[in-house]
Amino acid sequence: MRAVQVTEFGGPEVLTPVELPDPVAGPGEVLIDVERIGVNYADTHQAENSYLAPSKLPLVPGGEVVGTSGGKRVVALLNGGGGYAEKAVAPEATTFPVPDGIDDLTALSMLVQGTTAWVLLRKNAHLEPGDSVVVHAAAGGVGTVAVQLAKAWGAGRVIATASSDEKRALALELGADVAVDSRAEDMTQTLVEANDGRRVDVVLDMVGGTTTDQSIAALAPFGRLAFYGMAGRESPKPVEMRNLLGHSTTISGMWLPHVFRLPGNVFGTALTELFDLVLAGKLKAIPGGEYALSDARGAHEALRSRKTVGKLLLDPGK
Repeated sequence: MRAVQVTEFGGPEVLTPVELPDPVAGPGEVLIDVERIGVNYADTHQAENSYLAPSKLPLVPGGEVVGTSGGKRVVALLNGGGGYAEKAVAPEATTFPVPDGIDDLTALSMLVQGTTAWVLLRKNAHLEPGDSVVVHAAAGGVGTVAVQLAKAWGAGRVIATASSDEKRALALELGADVAVDSRAEDMTQTLVEANDGRRVDVVLDMVGGTTTDQSIAALAPFGRLAFYGMAGRESPKPVEMRNLLGHSTTISGMWLPHVFRLPGNVFGTALTELFDLVLAGKLKAIPGGEYALSDARGAHEALRSRKTVGKLLLDPGK
């Protein structure tokens, strides 16, 4: 089968098209004929071995695919990679049926980015009606869903941050009440001004560095910052526990695999609710571009440039 493999850790240049033997499903697994592959920011960390879960060489990156298994259309989370290929093996427990009316782009957008936004708002931020919500990187895969969900779930004011006029316009189109430049020198002041002079209740942050530091400073009493990535590849400053008392601040982190450790089928519940919202016309996936499998490097270059919007896909037939 055609695949993309990493034999040494590094940037997009290490993604190499190769021919590999077809994978074989073991007990509790399914073999999927892949139709489209989802590209996530985590894949760029996986390729350079900077992800939370250490990578091992040789590696076929990719954690999500949509395709057919046993004649049925499914979308799946993979265990440790293997997605950048024409065929993939996934655990039965993380393989989900795709309802009629849900296309490949939407299935993959909701599988990781959608459920991430759902968990951040429901479990981390405990969103309440009327809360002001800041969505950093609002034109990205998670951001575009988070803006829509926050509005659908009763947020009082959604503040989007993005780096270009086009991205900010997209965030406004999706329901944000105001969109500000993510490159603002003083993000604390920018967010407070965007919230009509009031500190903000909720921040969803995957940027890191000074963006995180200044977002924490913008939180209102009992404000919550949910941290789920570090696209800027810079760590925020260490948080002094006593400083959390100043505004009764909550700071939490979220890594999606931990959702599977929760009692009950939280992930499945989230995905079902997201698909239902799509089918009801209340939520939509935003296309970010489709690349040939052989050009996975180009997809990673685009993603790391932070110039993309929405969801990026790979076509295993090209």
